[in-house]
Amino acid sequence: MLAVVSMLVAGSASATEGALGRPVAGTSVLSGVGIVPTEPAWIAGLETVYLDGSIGADRQVPIGGRSSLGVDGELSLTLASLLKVWGSAGGWAFASGITLPYVWENVAGSFSVGQLNTTTSDRVSNLYDMLFTPIEAGYHFSETDHIALSFNIWAPTGKYEAGALANPSLNTWTFVPQIAYTKIVPKYGLEFDAVMGFQFYTKNTATNYQNAPLFTLDVMGLKKFANGFGMGVVMGTVQQLGNDTGPTADRLDGFVGHDFSIGPIITYETRLGGKTPLSASLRWVPSVASTNRLKSTKTFMATATLVF
Repeated sequence: MLAVVSMLVAGSASATEGALGRPVAGTSVLSGVGIVPTEPAWIAGLETVYLDGSIGADRQVPIGGRSSLGVDGELSLTLASLLKVWGSAGGWAFASGITLPYVWENVAGSFSVGQLNTTTSDRVSNLYDMLFTPIEAGYHFSETDHIALSFNIWAPTGKYEAGALANPSLNTWTFVPQIAYTKIVPKYGLEFDAVMGFQFYTKNTATNYQNAPLFTLDVMGLKKFANGFGMGVVMGTVQQLGNDTGPTADRLDGFVGHDFSIGPIITYETRLGGKTPLSASLRWVPSVASTNRLKSTKTFMATATLVF
């Protein structure tokens, strides 16, 4: 019940233009992600994702309408979300939500000027593109098996400047159909969660760059204890479906990318005043394999969710 809000807060970084897209592998799955409450409620969430990664100088990266010889990127993304659970009808439970993100970025790249390579950097701190979830529908197969379907929209509400290395926006609309599943095994205190989605991008008209669709899959196994704590493992992958297109992408053979991340997670659940459910989690999901994406051993995420 506490993790429905995680359907709204799916991080930011991929083999798209600038190697920074919407998803960060291993960050979209939380405990109970496939469970939509059947009773009306408000669910508030706060999530922070930190990533410090790079692509080596042996690869060219499309960024700001140019090609950089490698890129170093440091990113901190904080997302505040609010979900309204409407109730249930016909065996399905329904919800809608909105997320307001704030991003801090520090990006450095190397560009050829004549016969010389010049390294430049850029930094930005501002509101990021907003995320809307017009509809989310959950179904309970049993007390231990649950599924949630959602349709999410990233809107280009952040400020964008063509040619800048760091931007608080992708300058594209992104449409994300998503399905989540939760399996609970009460006898052993075990829980298994999975989130699968597809991301479809509109063209960045400022740079004439078209990101290819992405496939994302995050899975998690948890062991929960009677004192409210839990621990487990998270695995995630982002796979690009086809080539990016546009003048810069064509020069880079479509800039096709993928990655895989795996790491530990700890969780905690309690009730404030004995009534209000509160959950929190902390994870580390370093990149194990990465192509044309920011490879990072410093990817951390912290979350807090409150139901009222």
